[in-house]
Amino acid sequence: MCGQPDAPLVAHLIYRLDFGGLENLLVERINRMPAHAYRHAVVCLLDHTDFAKRISKPDVQLYALHKQSGLSLATHAALFKLLRRLRPAILHTYNLAAMEYAPAALLAGVPARINGMHGREATDPEGRNRKHNLLRRLMLPFYDCCYANSGAMLSWSRDVIGVPEHKSALLANGIDAERFRPRADAEARPDFGFGPGCRVIGSVGRVQDVKDHATLVEAFALLRARAPQQAANLRLAIVGDGPLLPNLREQVRSLGLEGLVWLPGARSDVAEILRGLDMYVISSIAEGTPGSVLEAMASNLPVVGTRVGGVPEVVAEGVTGQLVSPRDPQAMAEALARYVDDPILAAAHGAAGRARVLTHYSMPAMVAGYQALYDSLCQRKTPFRKSIESCVE
Repeated sequence: MCGQPDAPLVAHLIYRLDFGGLENLLVERINRMPAHAYRHAVVCLLDHTDFAKRISKPDVQLYALHKQSGLSLATHAALFKLLRRLRPAILHTYNLAAMEYAPAALLAGVPARINGMHGREATDPEGRNRKHNLLRRLMLPFYDCCYANSGAMLSWSRDVIGVPEHKSALLANGIDAERFRPRADAEARPDFGFGPGCRVIGSVGRVQDVKDHATLVEAFALLRARAPQQAANLRLAIVGDGPLLPNLREQVRSLGLEGLVWLPGARSDVAEILRGLDMYVISSIAEGTPGSVLEAMASNLPVVGTRVGGVPEVVAEGVTGQLVSPRDPQAMAEALARYVDDPILAAAHGAAGRARVLTHYSMPAMVAGYQALYDSLCQRKTPFRKSIESCVE
């Protein structure tokens, strides 16, 4: 039998458990990883929202440290005490926000420590902030592995931060291609209140600086002005909550787009919503491997994306979508216009996108990759796991 009755605990340290691509894939891995292999706890530096209800696996522990702004040494102490009590085999931290807590884990006796680089901050989209990069370098000795979820991020971590090859790995995102699928012929299409006959451009993601939805809204306004004949049937849907949602609603109002742009906030029916779109856009200024783009591709949608981070690795330009420079609403409008003008091209790119997801970004492969990393570290660093038999097939 693979695994142990008393499976090792993985403590996932995340800034906040809320609607987002990183958070969604974290929950998917927890739900899908075999229960006999690992137990899981999610520790939030801030807090969590109702998004936590998406964790369907029983007995997943959830904690909130309510970190104050700044250094907040009390948060380091609180994490130390929590880890001493939980005794996890692995601390898995996510992105820069959680990276500095590895020393507390080491002092608490956590045998293995992993940091995942899933993207960069809006204030430093290209990873040039000297203080941030100094922190990353200072933390390297405390980690056994610093993986990335895109080839671009992996190269940057090795070349700029100096992550040694034996401590680095590429763990690509995966998508549930059964849940995210094309709309069946007999399946009703959601209209989002727009009515029949509309062509809907969509985007899904937390409404925050790094996603730069303001550029998307501006591009939509430019697209309507460029194509007045089609403008009557063009609509925009931006799904997600976040600190900039009020600003985005004000931008829509100021551009005279009320009634043409749907801003519902966070939704739990994203797969169904994607089946109601005609094309997908990601306007981010920084990304790892964007799970939302993979979900859109799995749903047969052509993609217009910004040429940042791991987006060009996912979107094959001229095959599954088009790439434009970030913060360039004119270029984004022109790319969208190509799909508006040529529905056959849009359909061809959408079908090629789903085929690419099925070939390169499967959910079982993603889960197996993370489990293999956990297994290798437990074999190496946790005495009671020396004889573990890998569950990965």
